[in-house]
Amino acid sequence: MSTLLDGLNPNQREAVTTLEGPLLIVAGPGSGKTRVIVHRIAYLVREAGVSPYRICAVTFTNRAAREMLERLQRLLGAQAEHLTCGTFHAFCAGILRREGKAIGLASSFTIYDEEDQRAVLKRAVEEAGFDPKRYNLSTIHHAISGAKARLLGPEGYQAHAHTYLEQVIAQVYQRYQTLLTQSQAVDFDDLLLLTYQLFRDHPQVLHKYQERYLHLLIDEFQDTNPAQYALAKQVAGKWRNICVVGDPDQSIYSWRHADIRNILDFRKDFPDCKIVYLEENYRSTPPILQAAEGVISANTQRIAKRLVPVRTGGAPIVLHEAYNEDEEASWVAGEIERLVRSGVARYRHCVVLYRTHAQSRALEEAFLRHGIPYRVVGAIRFYRRREVKDLLAYLRLLVNPADTISLQRVVNTPPRGIGQKAQDALLRHAQTLGKAPAEVLLQEGEGIPLSGPPLSALRRFADLLRRLTPLAHSLDLVALMDIVLEETGYKEWLLAQEDGEARWENLVELRGLASEFKDLPPPQGLLTFLERVSLVSEQDELEGQQDVVTLLTLHQAKGLEFPVVFLVGLEEGVLPHYRSLDTPEEIEEERRLLYVGMTRAQERLYLLRAFRRHLAGGSQPTLPSRFLQDLPPQVVRGAPPAQARPTPPPTPSKAPPPPFKTGDRVRHARFGEGLVVAISPSGNEHEVTVQFDLAGVKRLLYPIAPLERVG
Repeated sequence: MSTLLDGLNPNQREAVTTLEGPLLIVAGPGSGKTRVIVHRIAYLVREAGVSPYRICAVTFTNRAAREMLERLQRLLGAQAEHLTCGTFHAFCAGILRREGKAIGLASSFTIYDEEDQRAVLKRAVEEAGFDPKRYNLSTIHHAISGAKARLLGPEGYQAHAHTYLEQVIAQVYQRYQTLLTQSQAVDFDDLLLLTYQLFRDHPQVLHKYQERYLHLLIDEFQDTNPAQYALAKQVAGKWRNICVVGDPDQSIYSWRHADIRNILDFRKDFPDCKIVYLEENYRSTPPILQAAEGVISANTQRIAKRLVPVRTGGAPIVLHEAYNEDEEASWVAGEIERLVRSGVARYRHCVVLYRTHAQSRALEEAFLRHGIPYRVVGAIRFYRRREVKDLLAYLRLLVNPADTISLQRVVNTPPRGIGQKAQDALLRHAQTLGKAPAEVLLQEGEGIPLSGPPLSALRRFADLLRRLTPLAHSLDLVALMDIVLEETGYKEWLLAQEDGEARWENLVELRGLASEFKDLPPPQGLLTFLERVSLVSEQDELEGQQDVVTLLTLHQAKGLEFPVVFLVGLEEGVLPHYRSLDTPEEIEEERRLLYVGMTRAQERLYLLRAFRRHLAGGSQPTLPSRFLQDLPPQVVRGAPPAQARPTPPPTPSKAPPPPFKTGDRVRHARFGEGLVVAISPSGNEHEVTVQFDLAGVKRLLYPIAPLERVG
């Protein structure tokens, strides 16, 4: 028997050795799914004789992909270098670099991050003839992102736009996409959408990758959106050896357009699929698993499975009620001090999880008072620091002169006498010529309608670009960075700032990270580095073993584990969040979020709530989270607050009828317009099923959900 199967339980072995056809692995938290994926890939190579070149494994964070690849290198040695192993977005970026010319995309395209996208979107709103102060850019961006996740381009979105706001978004979407195309740039959603369109419209390209990838493995399948699932079906279309691994109970990213139906419906899409359940949990103690199972079992959108503890013993779950968020934070700080002082834990063993970033304020203040070292994940991330983005913008511009956002960032940084009026004149002139502003500077700078010092300053900047641009194609990455910092005057200018030394250290750090790519031939090293930087997530920056307490949101905690977990803010309006009370589906996702947080704990789990909390600008009394009532009392120390215990549901007959009926058209502030297809009593409310024009079918609780009749 293969040594690759040693130490695996029977279900894990079945998952590793089932090699042909579609396979669904339902993997509970702490069930060793990464080990199973890694050993399955190694088994394909070592035992089944599959070439690593013909295996593709995708997951959702660079951190997870890096861990997977490191394990595979230990099992396969040099053969692991021939595997395709990375995130969905990195996989698609690589394909577009190689094949994008077929859809008019240069191999040097830029990947815009959220800040860049917002700048393009603001310009798109203005150029579409609307006032950006009247429209919420975040709402528009979310709608465009959602359209792309559903594989709708501007024309597809326009065809479904019925309300005035949707018509506005459709026009902005069209202009936004035009601006991206002119800049030879893509956003994160484009990486998926454009790859799908490339495969759809160019069968010869799709055939190339279908032929290559005999086996496709997808981790965290419950987090895929429609575009990712469609891509997976395209790639696996020939051989049908698609293995998906996931857990519907850990689907928590619908706000990123993840669709839990992908994993729930996989069996319908692949009727011949085999299902393997990984239920043995190697991470948490029995009390933690029993509590988590009690909470999640109330959900209906799930694939039933057990959490079988391998470990024995374990401390009970601690449930604590504080007066307000400050007392809650002080209690957490005091308990961490007690655990560290008694030798039960180190600071690095402890994590505090919360629903929103704003909850970290009280915790940070308490930790500072107690002298507890900590780090907050998701504060100002390294790659979003001003000086880091400035240098990256210079590098992006040198390799992609069409990148207008990068030009606007550096044209007067450091200050060189090119004010906003001069920049606007350049942009207008470039638009008239149908060219990118940097290309105008490099080729036709004489035609810019300016004179005097502003024109002279632009000409000097053009000369600078002419000197530096060829170097991007001839120098290694580190040498290029050094010359850019010197020639642009950025280093001298930065060090002259009050905080210049600290900010310069960030650039030194960036230079060190770039050294990993210096041996790649130019401009490949630069392009690979810029792509890697663009696809970094918050979890990827959670590295190192500093002895500090970690503070992060529940969404960021996915995929992590800690010996000691404190989960704060278990109140109605916080968890579940007040924005998630419209529909049963949203409430179920909030319950899954709590489940994910609870199952991060290995040894000890603390659940806290405050009697009062600052919400909407003032201190208000709170109600305990409805999820607390599902905790098994035998594993909890500290009685649940009285309000959290089950109460007899009100009789349906008392529910007030909604002012509309089946067949009526209604409007929702978030989902737009739709048709009422069913109404049924549900406690004090009515459950209204609506087929929305754009958002699909939603079940809403009226009058909690803001529904109004149209016409």
